[in-house]
Amino acid sequence: MAITTINNRAINRADTAASGESWTATSATASDFQAVGGANTPAFEAYYNGQQTISDATTTKLLFDTEVFDSDGTFASNRFTPAVAGKYFVYSKSHWGTGTSTTLIRVYYYLYKNAGQIAMTNTDTRDGGNFRILGSSISATVDLDADDYLEIYAFVDTSSGSPAGASASERQMFGGFKIIGA
Repeated sequence: MAITTINNRAINRADTAASGESWTATSATASDFQAVGGANTPAFEAYYNGQQTISDATTTKLLFDTEVFDSDGTFASNRFTPAVAGKYFVYSKSHWGTGTSTTLIRVYYYLYKNAGQIAMTNTDTRDGGNFRILGSSISATVDLDADDYLEIYAFVDTSSGSPAGASASERQMFGGFKIIGA
């Protein structure tokens, strides 16, 4: 049996790492098997189980009432509050239409942190085009404290009518997760 000494600890072939572990120096004179990587939690994804209708040309908070998953119970009331500080990747998507031949003029899709806008995407057809449906998506990497919160808003402007979001089967969705090691 071969015995090796690492950081003053003798190890032999019987010493093996469990799944997800590696040999790590835990101090100047000690070492042991330690967990590697980490978990991308808290993590969540939710969608709206319906079709949200919003007022034309008005910034509106979007609804997400059905959780696909919520690892740490950090998603509620259409907002994500991580409970753990860190860097997070978040995303959301929907699409907008009126159900008629109305031309959609522009869509702004917003990510809000603590009630203030931090990111925005837009589609603007005022210089041409005749669109009955416009897709919207946003993604960002965000630094969050444990008590920060994120929400999604949209502003949809049509030539007439009331804009409606994706149907339940098409999923107006919002999700995110903590980035490991960031």
